[in-house]
Amino acid sequence: MPTLHWIGKEKVINHHLDVPFRVLEHSYGFENGKQTKKETGSGNKIIHGDNLEALKALLPEYEGKVDVVYIDPPYNTGKEKWRYTDNVNNPKLQKWLNEIVGNEGEDLSRHDKWLCMMYPRLKILHRLLKDDGVFFCSIDDYEHGNLKQILDEIFGPLNFMNNVIWQRAYSPVNTKKRFSKNHDFIICYGKNKNLVNLLLPRTDSANDRYDNPDNDPRGIWKPSDLSVAPVIEDKLYKIITPTGREVYPPNGRCWVLTKDRYKEFLKDKRIWFGENGDAVPSIKKFLTEVKDGITPLTVWTYDEVGHTQDAKKEIKELFPDSKLPFETPKPTRLMEKILSLKYNKEALILDSFAGTASTGHAVMKLNKKDKGHRKFILIEMEEYANTITAERIKKAITGYNYIGNKKTELSTYPINLTTLKKANKIVQEFEKFKSDDRFEEINIESTKDYISIIGTEKIKEKIAGLGGAFDFYELGNSLFNKDGNINEAIEIEKLKQYIYYIETKTPLDLITHNDNKYYLGIKNDTIYYFYYEKNKLTTLDHKFLATMKTKAEQYVIYADNCLLTKEYMTHHNIVFKKIPRDITKF
Repeated sequence: MPTLHWIGKEKVINHHLDVPFRVLEHSYGFENGKQTKKETGSGNKIIHGDNLEALKALLPEYEGKVDVVYIDPPYNTGKEKWRYTDNVNNPKLQKWLNEIVGNEGEDLSRHDKWLCMMYPRLKILHRLLKDDGVFFCSIDDYEHGNLKQILDEIFGPLNFMNNVIWQRAYSPVNTKKRFSKNHDFIICYGKNKNLVNLLLPRTDSANDRYDNPDNDPRGIWKPSDLSVAPVIEDKLYKIITPTGREVYPPNGRCWVLTKDRYKEFLKDKRIWFGENGDAVPSIKKFLTEVKDGITPLTVWTYDEVGHTQDAKKEIKELFPDSKLPFETPKPTRLMEKILSLKYNKEALILDSFAGTASTGHAVMKLNKKDKGHRKFILIEMEEYANTITAERIKKAITGYNYIGNKKTELSTYPINLTTLKKANKIVQEFEKFKSDDRFEEINIESTKDYISIIGTEKIKEKIAGLGGAFDFYELGNSLFNKDGNINEAIEIEKLKQYIYYIETKTPLDLITHNDNKYYLGIKNDTIYYFYYEKNKLTTLDHKFLATMKTKAEQYVIYADNCLLTKEYMTHHNIVFKKIPRDITKF
């Protein structure tokens, strides 16, 4: 497989293994509209800090546990006035590059810097995903080609699922000399594509295309074309309608069914000739026979999922007095559609470039709509992690005051033949609504599926809160000092979590009860002990063994020293690991 090479790659390709492990320090919880010192237990987390270190801090609890990763990294267009969304020369990133890549980091091109920044983060994101997890990344043309190549390297080219084109702008920029770009990409990979099924939930608009004009006892259905190309000889035959008219397939096409199969469908009343029995035949597709979801298309228009102006409007509603440093925020409608592709009401969603918290807001909206229990983890490196990222989630939870225009759907009609037949009625209804004094404007708007009469009014109202809770964390101290010894400022519980994770690759159950306070847990008939005390040396000896009441096939025991003989430990299946020498750094 071809691979991408860039200046600094050899320094960062395994850098995720060298990133110091830092613990997460709980700052506050937010629940019932109030800030608390205690953790809420909601499972929703906002983390302030470098996302590379924060991602590594998540591994002990979340490796292989994340259902959906969505990220919106810097697009790297070089427009440095944008502080975060588009600035690969961010001072924090530049400092990191100089430390990891060396002095040559100052001379790297924008593309080299961007790749050096992205690669180790993508490596950890891949580890955090479940086997059937899905990865989405918003990107534009500047780095799309490079991103695709490193994702092929990390995920494997066979796990590439598709590129979605999002129409992010609705009008051209006339100052452009050549093309006025109005789209971004959303690139999608599965950790194991064979385990992934991406379907959008069925919508009312999709189901509105089904009808039952002949009162078929099997329920509502929609007509499907009976012809297909290319031509297959044994599927060329005449069909006689109930009125006696002879019908043949269109030129260059044949029927979908063989003649014998057609007779079976006709006998089963699955062939439709129209209400008058004289139309070109079609096959009846029953709603009860279709799959649970809708196969998504790869082009998403702004009328479906919103555009950047919608996103800016959403942010302005939440922060009316602030000038926020975001050029290309994502509308929550777009995020809801992305998250709905992996339809799981219990999903865990991770966004490590959280920005304005559109992802978290979309998770909460989806939960409200379908009574789901999705959880989010948001990571933001900038100082606005609390004042913007977390603040938006607070307002979404509690509700907020809104001053502006409110659009109300006064009437909605599916776009189908029945609607077209009553066009005059729709016009009359439109004229009637124009006399309604509640609205500043009355307009007719359309999407792919609906025609709607929309009333717009000036309002000042309280937007209802979505409910929920979250916890806010800062990146804390490193687990180890520079000399390799354990940092004694770290809580013992954090050390236990780390030790158990590196041994078992599973989270430590903190509520496990055992008479021995050094007991960590049991996995695959092996019991783990972390015999450690701050400011005091510990020794594995027969006295300590006497405190071990739980039995297993094998015992792994961490301590500062050991007085047991090798023969004794071998005979009793005891593995001694010296603190800190034998603590693996992952």
